[in-house]
Amino acid sequence: MSSKPKKRIIPCLDFKDGKVVKGVQFEDIKDIGDPAVIGKAYCDQGADELVFLDIAATLEGRKTLLDAVERTVKAISVPLTVGGGISSIEDIYDLMLAGVQKVSINSAAVRDHSFLTGAALRFSREAVVLAIDAVRTASGKFEVVIDGGLTLTGMDVVEWAREGESCGAGEILLTSKSADGTRDGYDIEMTKAVADAVNIPVIASGGCGSLEHFADVFKKTKAEGALAASLFHYGDLTIPQVKEYLRGCGIKVR
Repeated sequence: MSSKPKKRIIPCLDFKDGKVVKGVQFEDIKDIGDPAVIGKAYCDQGADELVFLDIAATLEGRKTLLDAVERTVKAISVPLTVGGGISSIEDIYDLMLAGVQKVSINSAAVRDHSFLTGAALRFSREAVVLAIDAVRTASGKFEVVIDGGLTLTGMDVVEWAREGESCGAGEILLTSKSADGTRDGYDIEMTKAVADAVNIPVIASGGCGSLEHFADVFKKTKAEGALAASLFHYGDLTIPQVKEYLRGCGIKVR
């Protein structure tokens, strides 16, 4: 009988114009610093993985900035997931060549579901992360948004998660745009609904602001990882503090 996988703590580096940035609900973007320097610092702290998102690539109609990715890969020793502007097998190949372990596909997957299948067949399911950004609608439902959160799709988050898994995604990075940067906590209801609906790992993202929020998402949902940005970027918490707290709550972490 296999034991449950240990939970992962994953700093997220949103970057634009080659610099790490952070905003609130995908807006009010502030410059934080150099991705390679910040990535190494998190690696030294004990991050289990890093997620690197080029937040403007899709909107600006360009590819992910490979130079920043390559510099970051050289500076770290943990797996790196990269997303933003990935819309072809060639894009993924270039990132894998740069040393990236996983790619995060969002808007392109919504527009062409077969892209997930092709990517999984070419690079393995484990290398393909389906990134889902979502908002709560007035009726209380969860709707998928793309293009940096600007475009409503009319798609239900849970249904898309299930379909994404069947198309070849090996993991889901689930971000609540409504909670992003607010530090009010993860969207537990949405995370639970998605994690209960699929058989692949779900990484919770959006809204973490305290030690309790990490514990909540692991105790109340089946999420296997918790992603955070601003509370790490601004030094409010360190990764060792988070892991020590979670162990004290009886939650197994890497």
